[in-house]
Amino acid sequence: MSTATLPRGTRMSLDARYGQLGLLLILPAVVLLFATIVYPLGYALWLSLNSVYTPTQQASFVGLQNYVDMLTTATFWDGLLTTVIWTTGTLVLQIVCGVAVALLLNEKVVFRSAARGLILFPYFVSTVVAVLVWRWLFNDLYGIVNQVLMQWHLIDSPVNWLGEMPNAMLSIVLVGTWKYFPFVVIAVLARLQTIPLALYEAARMDGAGPIARFFDVTLPQLREVLGVVILLRIIWDFKEFDLLYLMTGGGPVNRTRSLPLLVYQQAFGLNQMGAASATAIGMMAVMAVFMTWYLMRARRAREA
Repeated sequence: MSTATLPRGTRMSLDARYGQLGLLLILPAVVLLFATIVYPLGYALWLSLNSVYTPTQQASFVGLQNYVDMLTTATFWDGLLTTVIWTTGTLVLQIVCGVAVALLLNEKVVFRSAARGLILFPYFVSTVVAVLVWRWLFNDLYGIVNQVLMQWHLIDSPVNWLGEMPNAMLSIVLVGTWKYFPFVVIAVLARLQTIPLALYEAARMDGAGPIARFFDVTLPQLREVLGVVILLRIIWDFKEFDLLYLMTGGGPVNRTRSLPLLVYQQAFGLNQMGAASATAIGMMAVMAVFMTWYLMRARRAREA
């Protein structure tokens, strides 16, 4: 018997039970959301309004003083600039290299299947292992990078890649690009395989060459997937900690100290958990502003 033929009171009772069942089913997700997002965010906000000594967690209320100190000292702004440089550099190189490799692997080249598997290796290898290897490669005394460059007569003496600027920033940007560009390859290659071949045939009949076909056919088809990839990579690169910490530790002289490294140093190096929480909230605010602008611009582009 369907619920439509049941008496009104019985039907309302069944609807109430279904509603309770629905609430019961989503309760685990709500609890998980509260435990992993709402509570940590609220606790971080509370910490940022207090002066907290990390080892003992003793707190004294200071109001907005942590935020005032953050905005009026150069430490936060230097860390933000470093984070922006790191994020922009790695993002641009990841997109360029990722799209180029995806276009290559989409063609009928020798050992294409093997190459598609091997290209994922940097993305899946442990960050600790990757950093240890690259630190040996960049070593200024016996690293292979210096040896090869000197053999090719590109440099006259060994270069201190991780102990001087701008070499240190360039090094971590290159390692970050190598580590994470396979993600771009995966996303772009998947989209390339769904582009109708008829579009390329029509472009060839119109006399379009390879470059023209890329800008007139391929790139417009990749616009949506590249938008998602750029958004995700900005978020992940902006909050990157382990690669930068293991590569340079923020050196030389804090010139590669990004905001995540600054939060770590404030919380566990200086034992200023309140100041570290204020910096973390500042990071979140910067990302929220940027993400809002990016999403609004993307929506206007879709509606145009």
